[in-house]
Amino acid sequence: MYQMVTGSIVALVTPFHEDGSVNYEKLEELLEWHVANGTDGILVLGTSGESSTLSHEEDAEVLKFTVKTINHRLPVIAGSGSNCTQTAVDKSKEFEQLGADQLLVITPYYNKATPLGMIRHFTTVAEAVKLPVIMYNVPGRTGCSLSEEAVKELSRVPNICGIKEASGNISYATNIARYLDDQFVMYSGNDDMITTIMALGGSGVISVLANIAPRQTHDIAADYLAGNVKKSLEGQLKYLDVIHDLFCEVNPVPVKEALNLMGMNVGGYRLPLCEMTEAHRAQLAASMKAAGLI
Repeated sequence: MYQMVTGSIVALVTPFHEDGSVNYEKLEELLEWHVANGTDGILVLGTSGESSTLSHEEDAEVLKFTVKTINHRLPVIAGSGSNCTQTAVDKSKEFEQLGADQLLVITPYYNKATPLGMIRHFTTVAEAVKLPVIMYNVPGRTGCSLSEEAVKELSRVPNICGIKEASGNISYATNIARYLDDQFVMYSGNDDMITTIMALGGSGVISVLANIAPRQTHDIAADYLAGNVKKSLEGQLKYLDVIHDLFCEVNPVPVKEALNLMGMNVGGYRLPLCEMTEAHRAQLAASMKAAGLI
């Protein structure tokens, strides 16, 4: 039986130097900040970590560095998905050897897949490793979605232990909530739906907001888990404008800008991502200031 994370899992950004190389000194600083501020789990090499523009060698180095720095103080989840099943298998096996505690595997974007193809994709990856696998459903980015029937079947695969649900579709989330139990959990993949997903039996959130508000995001989930739904909802609503502005341009552009506004100096982006427009930057700064984050 796997012990799955409850609470706030940060979808961590990857800091860069001015020349675009990974800034490991800053990465260590961010990891220690999250440990000190109540974050319940660390996800590296996700969308927010710009994994799509990191090389395979950089993926491995970022994960190795994270595992060494965290040193078992928090669970480390590694994004090992691909739209090529064999690549996802190879990455998952490598990341297991490098010390990841769990894996996040995205739906096969671009080439998509039929429901049967989805089932075979995730099952093949899960059967190649012994780690818990969390499926990642984010149709707004991938152009494809896990069908409810596929989730039902995949929830029975022994080490497919959860789903990051980021469709924003509450009806879909409600329907797949029927398959949750001690061995298959759901995380909100949308920061504006943390309390909502937890009301359906969700275990917490895999969060962009937690990059800039780790303690606050932890508290939203922790309050709900402690039975204080009113306080959890208050926290959810307090940061709603910030959450919206973190997605006024494609993630992780705004959240990196937000960290830089806070003086965290996480650097820029790799193309095709680029800096925010001045109008959006001012909008983000205003909502952060109103929420007391800067």
